Amino acid sequence: MYKGKSVLGIILARGGSKGLPNKNIMPLCGHPLIAWSIRCAQASRYIDKVLVSTDSAAIASAARRYAADVPFLRPKRLSNDSASSVEALAHALRWLERGGETFDALVLLQPTSPLRLPLDIDAALRKLYLPGVQAVVSVCRSEHPHWWMNVLPADGNMAHFIHPRARHANRQRLPESYRLNGAVYAARWKYFLRAKSFFGPGTYACKMPAQRSVDIDTAEDFARAQFRMEENKGSYGYVALHKDHPPAGYKRA
Repeated sequence: MYKGKSVLGIILARGGSKGLPNKNIMPLCGHPLIAWSIRCAQASRYIDKVLVSTDSAAIASAARRYAADVPFLRPKRLSNDSASSVEALAHALRWLERGGETFDALVLLQPTSPLRLPLDIDAALRKLYLPGVQAVVSVCRSEHPHWWMNVLPADGNMAHFIHPRARHANRQRLPESYRLNGAVYAARWKYFLRAKSFFGPGTYACKMPAQRSVDIDTAEDFARAQFRMEENKGSYGYVALHKDHPPAGYKRA
C-alpha cells in the first residue's frame, strides 16, 4: 500500500512461446524464470497482493510454490498468439471485481524481465501518484540515438534514412534516446479499465538502467540474463528470492 492506496501486482505468463518454449518455468540460476518476478513483487514496499494469470497448470504450480495467488486458469482464447496482454489483464481485473476485490492501482510485471529490482517497482508507484499521472512505464536508455534509426523502404533506399541534423553530428551532441524495456507497467485501476491501455496523455516514464533491462525472448536473451545474474551476485533482482539478503542499495520499510 502506498499512502493509503492499495496495489495489485500481476504477472501474465502463458504456456505457449514460439521463441523459447516453456521459458516462464525454465530454471534461471536455480529457480523458475517466473519466480524472479514473483519474489521481486513480494519484496516491494507497496504491493499488497501478487497474482499470476496463466493458462498453464505447470506455470500455476510453479507460481504457487513461490506463494503467488493463482485463483484461476486463464481461458485459452486469451492465451493464444493473437490475444493481447491488455485483454488478459482486463480479464484478471474483472475476475477480481466479480469477487468483490478491487485495488487502487495495478503493476504489470512481465516474467521475462528478471533483473528488475523491488526499488524499480517502488519508484514507478511513487511516480504514479504525482499530480496528473495516470500510468507509468519503465524505459532504459537506447544503445543508439533514435535519429540513427528508421524504417527501410522496399527498395532499401536510404535517401531519407538519417535525420538531417544527425548526418554530421557527433553522437555526444545528439539527444538521448530511450526505449521501452518491458520491466514495469503501472496504472491507476479505474484509468486502466477505462483506457484499456497503459499509454495515453497521462503516461510518464520511469527510467531504469540498461543493465537491469534484459527482456527474455530468445535463448540468447536467457543466457545473457543468467550471465548478468551470476556475475553480479548481490546486485540484481534475483536476491529478492532470499529475503534476508535484500538487493544492494535497497532498504525495506
